Amino acid sequence: MITRQKILTGVVFSFVLFLASQGSFGQQLPVYSQYMMNKFLINPAVTGSEGYTAFNLTSRKQWLGIKDAPLTFAASGQTRLMKNSSGGRRGSGGRGGHPSGMGRVGLGAYIFNDRHGLVSRSGLQLTYAYHIPFDRSQLSFGLSGTFWQFRLDRASARLFNPDDELFNSMDNALFIPDANLGVYYSDERFFAGFSASQLFQSSFKFGGKGYDQYKLYRHFYLMGGYSIMASDKIAIEPTMLFKATQQGSFQMDLTFNVYFIENYWAGISYRTPSTLVLMGGVKVDKFYFGYAFDFSFNSIMYHSYGSHEILIAMKLGESARKFKWLQRY
Repeated sequence: MITRQKILTGVVFSFVLFLASQGSFGQQLPVYSQYMMNKFLINPAVTGSEGYTAFNLTSRKQWLGIKDAPLTFAASGQTRLMKNSSGGRRGSGGRGGHPSGMGRVGLGAYIFNDRHGLVSRSGLQLTYAYHIPFDRSQLSFGLSGTFWQFRLDRASARLFNPDDELFNSMDNALFIPDANLGVYYSDERFFAGFSASQLFQSSFKFGGKGYDQYKLYRHFYLMGGYSIMASDKIAIEPTMLFKATQQGSFQMDLTFNVYFIENYWAGISYRTPSTLVLMGGVKVDKFYFGYAFDFSFNSIMYHSYGSHEILIAMKLGESARKFKWLQRY
């Protein structure tokens, strides 16, 4: 016989599985295989650091072949505010090679939606960044505010007892505010950054008073990379992304990308504990198209055709091209 407690347990399990599916070891935030192509998604300090106005779309279908597998969609935009030309500085360059019109403030926005089974999460993130230029490098700080909505799809639920009092008393949606912060350094060849997400550790619960509360835990990201010019037309860039949660769980991505004439790239990545990622892309004028395929070497490989991620981006503006030490993308 299916009791109310079992129904509640099933709903909660679906929610917990949704969170865990976003990354190994209980991470509650999405995994992005092509993170190096849009670092803004994991570090607010990146906002406007390149000098371009950039728009990005990312779609990720995880565990293809499994019903109700996680599906992630993200759209982001960021820009660097320009200085007022009346400030007295003229010309295309200034001391240290920085364009005269380049300001220190970056602004960005990020909307997203994750869905797994009966549970979906969507939200809006607004970001402010401040950039401090040095002779041939830059140090950036960023802060973002986030508004989450967790929603339960009642229409798709199949219950033993459709009139169950406990299930019908649950809220359809939960609304949660939160914040992220980050710091980011970049020079001609090297970049490194640290960020922390879900700073408020907001709590929420399903069901009425007296049931367990669930909390969003802080997540920490440490990333870095170095670009090596193999020739005038080929650049090799190894990167690392270390992810950890407040509970002590962690995950690491080690990636090796090769860029050809700044118009094509291909790479391979290993994500602990057992995922291999192949990726590649092409630049056409101001547009960038990227694709990544994840294959897990664990028990899920017998049920899934892997995970697929598509990235489309557009970058506008000429300012970043005036100083080569800025990251290409």
